Amino acid sequence: MSEIEGINVTAAPSGTGCVECDAVGGWWFHLRRCADCGHIGCCDSSPAQHASAHAKTTGHPFIRSFEPGEEWFYNYADDQMYEGPELAPPTSHPLDQPTPGPAGRVPEDWQDRIH
Repeated sequence: MSEIEGINVTAAPSGTGCVECDAVGGWWFHLRRCADCGHIGCCDSSPAQHASAHAKTTGHPFIRSFEPGEEWFYNYADDQMYEGPELAPPTSHPLDQPTPGPAGRVPEDWQDRIH
């Protein structure tokens, strides 16, 4: 696959969970990885929707799922799904990290709080 503007295959993930949720003791439903800078944010089904907020504030349109076994890319700019190149590892959160996560911070009524 040729290079795609907005996808940086060398950028490492910023961590194993949503950067902003981790900073405030929050939780997430699924995780998304910015394909340009590696920022890990929570998906739009999560209460805080940090991945799309990151895309809006930075202009980085491409994300990749940061869920085990998922390899899809999404472009916020054109609302399209894509296949893309392999990114720098790791390609997902740790297998022992639950979804939703992280362990110990997910409220019992989490299903009522997702979008």
